[in-house]
Amino acid sequence: MEELSFGEYIRQLRKQLKMSQRDVEREYGVSNAYLSQLEQGDKPPPRPDILKKLALAYRVTVREMMLRAGYFDEPEVTATEDERVEAAFQYVMSDPDYKFGNRIRSEGLSLEAKRGIILVYQTLTGKMLITP
Repeated sequence: MEELSFGEYIRQLRKQLKMSQRDVEREYGVSNAYLSQLEQGDKPPPRPDILKKLALAYRVTVREMMLRAGYFDEPEVTATEDERVEAAFQYVMSDPDYKFGNRIRSEGLSLEAKRGIILVYQTLTGKMLITP
């Protein structure tokens, strides 16, 4: 099976969520005209800051979005489980739309506590950062 182009990939994600390009523009600040150009393949994949917005909009990980955009050579994640949990926890803490996560003090939290916070985040947002 042939892999989708980046534009086809983001169009498919948007349609699965039943969002219009204007919805994405209004909620995430990415121009609908620019989205149209991306989806049609008229523009190359965007910079990481735009990819992060698109990842939030389309409920995928930033890593997945950057992988599809061609920023990584290989899809294999070579991080340890502890490193993946820590990276996912930092993602939760930096998500501006997840206010609860910003009140948590990360100093002194065990890896299991961080994993629990990530699982709550995943349940509330629908974004998969780690497997349970």
